[in-house]
Amino acid sequence: MPIIENDPWRMQFFSKVSCPEDVAVPTDDGDAYELFSKYRWVYNKLLIAESQGFECGPHGVPPRKFPVFSKPIYNLRGMGSGSLVFQTREDYSKGLEPGHFWMPLLSGEHISSDVAVVDNEAMWWRHVKGKPLEGGMFDYWIIEAEARPDIEQYCGDWIRRHLKGFTGMINLETIDNRIIETHLRFSDQWPDLYGSGWLDALVELYSNGQWNFSDRNRRDGFSVVLFGGHGLQYNIVEQEFIDELLKDPEISSVQITFHQDKKPELHAMPPGGFRLAIVNCMNLEAGFKARERLALHFWSTQNLKASQVDAPQ
Repeated sequence: MPIIENDPWRMQFFSKVSCPEDVAVPTDDGDAYELFSKYRWVYNKLLIAESQGFECGPHGVPPRKFPVFSKPIYNLRGMGSGSLVFQTREDYSKGLEPGHFWMPLLSGEHISSDVAVVDNEAMWWRHVKGKPLEGGMFDYWIIEAEARPDIEQYCGDWIRRHLKGFTGMINLETIDNRIIETHLRFSDQWPDLYGSGWLDALVELYSNGQWNFSDRNRRDGFSVVLFGGHGLQYNIVEQEFIDELLKDPEISSVQITFHQDKKPELHAMPPGGFRLAIVNCMNLEAGFKARERLALHFWSTQNLKASQVDAPQ
């Protein structure tokens, strides 16, 4: 089995990578859960909290102090769904849900980190910080060139203690350098921004259990997102238009992130908007310009559709 990618707009990253048929490289939590049964416990977010010594518990075991953060113990699709803050004991009593738990309300930077692991030893890190918008949306992510020593030391120690024998990619989400979620896969939104040769190193990690990646000349990368309104039927952008955007050497890839033959309401999207496209780039201004061109293209297509519908027969 090759690299397993469930989103067709991300197959562009992996279509030219040679991967043995008997090697499975997951990019989705559901696939990773099935492939790595020994380590699937990491998708239990209550266990992740307990493994770090947090004061925490399932709903039904009341917190001793407030505020606390509440979320589902398991949620492999839409990982943030059902999360909320209990400010008081009354909030907790009103918000009790089966299958949910509470933990400390952490403050500080929310960072996503991809880690290459060989026999429970972290060999490579890349950290990403998002620029949030309202309604669960992100304006863009920064794929940072710089290391984050505090995260790498704390999380590296955690990997060493709790993932004995694991080899592969993991993704860690942290707040204030503490782990809030663990995934047995990497982030498939921006592997093209990790540098030349990274995908070959990824395949070797899963096929031979070795990590060989010459990570020289890192640059910050950016993943810029275009959202539209909910309740509209959007058209897929023509490849010729995408090819025009890709002529800019600072633009690495363009993803059109929805299925035209699938009803909009059946897509998993944040409440604030419908995600139309993602532009990966090495220059943020170039990414913004490409996003603006995409937005105008979607808008003109949508207006054309509306005018055709309203035109007299």
